Amino acid sequence: MTVRARTSLAGANGGAYAQPTGRWAIIGGMRREASILHLDLDAFFAAVEQRDKPSLRGRPVVVGGVGGRGVVATASYEARAYGARSAMSTAEARRRCPPGTAFLGGRFTAYRRTSDVVMELLRELSPLVEPVSIDEAYVDLAAGSRHDLSVSGVTELARGLKERIAAATGGVTGSVGIGSSKLMAKIASDLQKPDGLVAVPPGQELVVLHPLPVTRLGGVGPATAERLHQVGVTTVADLAAKSLPDLVALAGRAHGAGLYALARAEDDRAVVPDREVKSVSHEETFERDLTDLDVLGREIDSMAARVGARLRKSAYSGRTVTVKLRRYDFTTLTRSQTLPQPTDDARLIATTARRLLAEAGAAGGLRLLGVGVSGLSLYAQGDLFAADDGPEPEAVATAEPEDAPEAAELPTEKRWWPGQDVRHEELGAGWVWGRGLGRVTVRFEGPLTAPGPVRTLAADDALLQPAEPPDWRTTE
Repeated sequence: MTVRARTSLAGANGGAYAQPTGRWAIIGGMRREASILHLDLDAFFAAVEQRDKPSLRGRPVVVGGVGGRGVVATASYEARAYGARSAMSTAEARRRCPPGTAFLGGRFTAYRRTSDVVMELLRELSPLVEPVSIDEAYVDLAAGSRHDLSVSGVTELARGLKERIAAATGGVTGSVGIGSSKLMAKIASDLQKPDGLVAVPPGQELVVLHPLPVTRLGGVGPATAERLHQVGVTTVADLAAKSLPDLVALAGRAHGAGLYALARAEDDRAVVPDREVKSVSHEETFERDLTDLDVLGREIDSMAARVGARLRKSAYSGRTVTVKLRRYDFTTLTRSQTLPQPTDDARLIATTARRLLAEAGAAGGLRLLGVGVSGLSLYAQGDLFAADDGPEPEAVATAEPEDAPEAAELPTEKRWWPGQDVRHEELGAGWVWGRGLGRVTVRFEGPLTAPGPVRTLAADDALLQPAEPPDWRTTE
């Protein structure tokens, strides 16, 4: 089967655009110079947590859902060393990571503030900045003012950018790739993570690209990779050795042609500023028509997992789940359901999509199936990072003192979650270290302090209140 992943964008287009300086760097769809920069902030959510919580620096940190049904959004590099990764269940990450690992709910306001600082620095380089997610963006350096677009020039520019990002964000690092296309810039940014910098000289694209695993190409998901592996394709060079008819037969007309072009580093996509994501979707075209609802249900689960992961990376949630079906006779129909609240939960997306498929039926067989989420908005607390409704007695990193005070069950309107910013009228600013059994444990520290003391309080302590994220640029 083939897999085709698509994000629908408003205002995006693949055509040419105005070059403000008059120095066009495009010839026949390919650039003469390495003038597209891709920035990917390293383990971004976890990096912001380590910046704001000095006691966590150098320690494994996992950010995501902290309840039993939670999903990892980001794992610090210290946690990745133990096998924790994005989209893994939090329960599995807890099994893999050692005692002392911090499992935190997310603080979107803190992440957005830091991201905004970074995006402004990128816009100082060029008017053409395309944010892909909260921690990732493309920059068209050819549209900037009088940049030296030689390999040494863009390398020095990127080195200065990385220094400014670290200084402006309180130490958050990013990996930068520069190339003659979006494809090569993104590939390059991933070659030396974390804190990497790679510029691919024009003419050297295939030298860099061909030794890489074929899974490094966008659009080669697990299903496509499995099909490619079955015909001996494991590297991009293997893919490039396949003819266009072979790839079309293997992956379908559109996807096969796309793989054929990518394997040859052919990518003329423009950097499109200020694009707005309208939906996130994933679809599969099957080698043969499928009728078995159990098999189709498993396909839905896989697609929903990928859609959920992309929503989480982009920090979006959506209310409308849509299933797209193309029947054996090539008729196409869609079925949608709008949920009461926005979600990025792959399980809820899958459950809804399975129900929509069951209602539509698979009589005669389906040659294509897709799952999408639309009606997007920036997620609110309670989507990605919400804890389960039940109490969670364990602390984030250490057990609470045995002589901690007992208190009545925490009121619904004042629940605490690990990582949450708080302020105590007498003890100052801090964050929730652990909670449960009518108590809340707080570590009182901030981005510009030394690691602070831990205090356990009654969960209904009137002097303890939720707070805004600390400003890493100012002292208290």
